[in-house]
Amino acid sequence: MNGVERSIFWVTALALMLWPWDAVVAQDRMFVTSERLTLGTERLRSASVRLGDIDSDGDLDVVVANGRHWPQQNELLINQGKAKFSIIRPLGGDQRTTYACELADLDGDGDLDIATGNDMAQGEVFLNDGSGNFAVHGEYGEVSSLRSLLTVDLDQDGDVDLIATCRGRPNRIYLNDGAANFTSGPTFGTDRDSTIDVAAGDLNGDGYLDLVLANRDRQPNEVLLGDSKLKFTQSVPFGSGDDHSRAVAIADLNGDGKLDWVVANIGRANQIFLGDGAGGMVSDAEFGSASGQTYALSIADMNNDGDLDIVVGNLNEPGSVFLRRGTELTFDEVPFGKASATYGLDVGDLDGDGFADIVVSNSDDVNRIFLNRASKK
Repeated sequence: MNGVERSIFWVTALALMLWPWDAVVAQDRMFVTSERLTLGTERLRSASVRLGDIDSDGDLDVVVANGRHWPQQNELLINQGKAKFSIIRPLGGDQRTTYACELADLDGDGDLDIATGNDMAQGEVFLNDGSGNFAVHGEYGEVSSLRSLLTVDLDQDGDVDLIATCRGRPNRIYLNDGAANFTSGPTFGTDRDSTIDVAAGDLNGDGYLDLVLANRDRQPNEVLLGDSKLKFTQSVPFGSGDDHSRAVAIADLNGDGKLDWVVANIGRANQIFLGDGAGGMVSDAEFGSASGQTYALSIADMNNDGDLDIVVGNLNEPGSVFLRRGTELTFDEVPFGKASATYGLDVGDLDGDGFADIVVSNSDDVNRIFLNRASKK
């Protein structure tokens, strides 16, 4: 081997050692389902789905909100391990027009409870006995056109509060007394707003939670900056001003220590907004189809490469996982499933293999699990 050949050899060897092979290999993921990976066989009008260990056995279980505008039974699905769901339990004794279900420790006893939000019917709180058996604790709130719930300690008193978005009516805040009793707090928005989803985070670094709203019906999306009195009077609009937006999620996507947010849109590409740390934006980017109809999204590291990816559920199109290419906001799209009306989704490791899986709630179709697997190609 002459000198030139030795130089080429060592440069090549060094490049191989430094090349981020884990990131490359981690891109090779696929998301698979089967007729056994369904949440029952009924074709309900499901609107929301959440994952959590409700029976304290170490694996993730599922709660599904059913009905939307038509009363149907909400359901719990118990994971027997390895994403085997052989037990379905009804949640509650009656059927309601449920749009949202959220898992959180509402009474501070260390296990996961459930809050449901209903369209034109009062919401309900269900308390867990620690083994996944739920009893109705009570109703909360005013009857309204609820579309989503968010569980967050909004007043920073150590317990979990509720934020309800309401289409065509003011959005509502319900404050927890620490024992899962919720009283009405301030409202935000007007009876002309069409807020479908909300996310919360301290976008401007002042120590108080701010809200990011996804508004439908060609209304401007906006950031509402919060204060110590739970007032959200300062608005920072974003987007085109006439979007049909359906879902929103917050995370630090570019690793600069400032919160960013992702918005799911109907009839245009989905959007990423990079926050400036003061409640505004420094830039934005688009992903997905320019004519897509995305109804649900989640942000998670789906290939274990250390970068956050984006999972979306669509109307009349397959869902997609957008896997990040390194630190840049560019993505490889991995479709999953078939064309359905996916109203909600959640991600988590259902089979215990260390990779996040996907569960979707569909309207007029069966709800499905998609397991995260290494690509065969």
